[in-house]
Amino acid sequence: MKRRRILAQLYAARESAPGQFRAAAVALAVSALSVVGAFATVAERQAPAIDQVALIESIALSPSIGSEAESPAFVREERIERGDTVARLLERLGVDDDQAFEFIRTRPEVAALSRQLRPGKTVSVRTSAEGRLLRLDFPLNAKVAALIIERQGEAGALGVSERDIALEARVLMASGEIRSSLFAATDAIGLPDSVTTQLADLFSGDIDFHRDLRRGDRFALVYEMDYADGSPVRAGRILAAEFVNQSRVHRAFRYRASTGQESYYGEDGKSIRKAFLRSPLEFSRVTSGFAMRFHPVLRKWRAHNGIDYGASIGTRVRTTADGVVEFAGRKNGYGNVVVVKHAGRYSTLYAHLNGFSPAARRGARVAQGDVIGYVGATGLVTGPHLHYEFRVDGQYRNPLAMALPNAAPLAAPEIAAYREQVEPLLSRLNLIRSGSLALLD
Repeated sequence: MKRRRILAQLYAARESAPGQFRAAAVALAVSALSVVGAFATVAERQAPAIDQVALIESIALSPSIGSEAESPAFVREERIERGDTVARLLERLGVDDDQAFEFIRTRPEVAALSRQLRPGKTVSVRTSAEGRLLRLDFPLNAKVAALIIERQGEAGALGVSERDIALEARVLMASGEIRSSLFAATDAIGLPDSVTTQLADLFSGDIDFHRDLRRGDRFALVYEMDYADGSPVRAGRILAAEFVNQSRVHRAFRYRASTGQESYYGEDGKSIRKAFLRSPLEFSRVTSGFAMRFHPVLRKWRAHNGIDYGASIGTRVRTTADGVVEFAGRKNGYGNVVVVKHAGRYSTLYAHLNGFSPAARRGARVAQGDVIGYVGATGLVTGPHLHYEFRVDGQYRNPLAMALPNAAPLAAPEIAAYREQVEPLLSRLNLIRSGSLALLD
């Protein structure tokens, strides 16, 4: 039939277009032969029939697969919120287990769970599908460890243990701008208070954080942070920092010398640590300067041979330089007082203390920054404050006006190694300053 249709088409083409007949005829003829040849080839090479057999085979599941399918476990994490109770926290974690509630309520080893509900802390649990507690991990305060409550098998008894947390050290970068105070600026970028205190200590020899800060001052720093299971646990040391105060740039880099001693130095290898801190208090305000004044208690004019810092009772008082405690006790109008003798011609006095620290013992050696006492209101005073005196060869000097000596610089053989270590830290500080970086992991 197909061949007849092709021949009919050829005849119609000859009648309608005689001039094109030969070319069309040849093309159609070739096509027709090809079609016939193709069908013939298929017909000649038919595949032989294949016998098919259905087989059914049983597959045994491993015990572990079967148990997981029957009793799946769920892991949840929650941050402790302000006002949380243990019951409310466990409810958010999906725990529905009366035995676990009773265990936590009555076991003395688990008491830390109720006492240490610090907002922001991350708590994790593993439960069954029905909410049965299988394991709870609770980070403990003031130590790198967690309280573990764990069930021995799904139907087993609950047990409690304390285990160390594996920490991962990370290096973070941060920057900020002073709007009102240093702590306000660091709180705005989420910088830990311990790092803020380090930052203030680092530059306290050049910047008086009570008087010298200005709106628009900027800071940038590179510091360490320890993480556990992806969550920050505790802040570490500052590795590098920059503080721009009243357009003056101050930089510091932490370096471990070949002797094993660690300290902070500038880009040139000179120690940024002064032999004396500018202030014996971390944060305060000057209430009375080094000048003649009308004494508020004695009601007469007399020389005020020190600096008064206003602060609340109990504020820590630090020795401003390395030295030896020369006197610790009560002395006339000074009230409770500590006198520290330093190397060479220098000595310092700290008066009106509420009490003494264990380090403040006559003859004891103290290092710069050691706490020697606490702000009080003893002696001739009208309110709590610290009276601080600075003496050179027994003569009173104004510690806020005089140039304080620097600590010793790096030795010449250390400079090359120091610069090699500082270069990547300096690059990080430049990266922070040059861009829109606020906090980078």
